[in-house]
Amino acid sequence: MAKLYFYYSSMNAGKSTALLQSSYNYKERGMNTLVMAPKLDDRYGAGKVTSRIGIETDAIVFVREDDLFAVVDEHCRKEPLHCVLIDEAQFLTRDQVFQLSDVTDKLNIPVLAYGLRTDFQGEPFEGSKYLLAWSDNLKELKAICHCGSKATMVLRLDGDGNAVTVGSQVEIGGNDRYISMCRKHFKDQFFDR
Repeated sequence: MAKLYFYYSSMNAGKSTALLQSSYNYKERGMNTLVMAPKLDDRYGAGKVTSRIGIETDAIVFVREDDLFAVVDEHCRKEPLHCVLIDEAQFLTRDQVFQLSDVTDKLNIPVLAYGLRTDFQGEPFEGSKYLLAWSDNLKELKAICHCGSKATMVLRLDGDGNAVTVGSQVEIGGNDRYISMCRKHFKDQFFDR
């Protein structure tokens, strides 16, 4: 029976690298994968999953209004599909997480979703909240804080390197805008202690 997996972490833990490796492993065995990414994450161009170590693949883009079960089902009608991989899964909606659970339950295709657990204020993203609640398997990927402890939080920085404590939950950026930290250092920065 297929399962819904959620691989979560803070930034810079290798989520996209792990996704690309998983897709490669399936393809190496002659199996078909469907890689999907949210349209709003266009740091490397829409329709691309790119790792900081320099590997990438094309992806089917989705928006909040898309029915992901229907998208996957349509692809299955063209060729057998053995795995669905979702990058930046924190941007999924509640309905889309439910639709991905239907992919596993009704189409018997494993779904591997990769994303952040929380935003720059320590609040869960909608997609992450429901993936944490409904996934069959949860896997934490480790990132490291500057102190050497496990990084579990993401801090947003302004142009001068100061912590940003208010603003939109979604602001696309990389190392120029965000830094992964342990909870202790996140609290020290975020709450100005």
